[in-house]
This record gives sequence, C-alpha cells and structure tokens, in this order.
Amino acid sequence: MSPTRFASEHRWIYIGAIVVLLALVVIGLVRYAAITTNNKATQKANELADAAVAAGYRRPDTELIASVLGTDGGLVCDDPASALKSALWKINVSNGAAFVGQRPVIGDGRALAAEAAILKIYCPENLDKIQDKLGTLKTDDTVRQ
Repeated sequence: MSPTRFASEHRWIYIGAIVVLLALVVIGLVRYAAITTNNKATQKANELADAAVAAGYRRPDTELIASVLGTDGGLVCDDPASALKSALWKINVSNGAAFVGQRPVIGDGRALAAEAAILKIYCPENLDKIQDKLGTLKTDDTVRQ
C-alpha cells in the first residue's frame, strides 16, 4: 500500500483531528478571556472591600461586588454626574416613606465617601465630575454602627 493511497483512504481522520484541534483552541481562547476578566473584577472588588474596611464598614462580599460592578463599575460609572442619577440619589437619601410622606433627610457622610471610593476604583475619570456635587450636600454622622 502506497503512502498516498493510505492518506487518501483515511482523510476523515486528518480532517477530524484538525476540527478537534481548532475547537480546543477556540475553547481555550474563550476560557482565557473569561478568566482574565474575572481576575480583574475580583481584584477591583477586593480593593473596594479593603476601602470599605478602612472607612469603618464591615467587609462586604467580594464575589457579589465583582458580579455587580464587574471590571468597569457597571451602572455606577455610567455618567454618575447626570441630573437623573443625582435626583435618584437624593430620593434614596430620604426618610424611607413613599409619596406625600417622603421627606429629605441629612445623609450620612460615609455613604458619600463609599460612593466616591467606588468611583475612585472603577472609574477615576468620573470622580472629579461628581466631587463638586458631593461637596454641596449637607451630611452628618447619622448612621449608627
């Protein structure tokens, strides 16, 4: 049996091996990209958790932070200085009532510092856009430990 005849009779083996190798390369590249992204998100989540501990809070769940904020800060970094985000934040710093019973309150300064820490870690280019707005809000030590 000649080598040419052997190769032509078993062509499907070569084609199958090439397809399997290409599939493994594609799977490897996809997994590498996912692992790299996950490592960056975990690193930033740990940095934020360390900042929370330094600010006096208990250490938050870093897996939750990584899944919510990812590598780019998610919705927190999506135009944080916009009028809508500012209004929503001010609504959330209220007495907790709804509709006519809702009143603004003096928010805790540490909550503002926590949001600034998120911006500093995930999107430092947006921190200066909101820093002046954070400075105009009246805050106090209102949350008990």
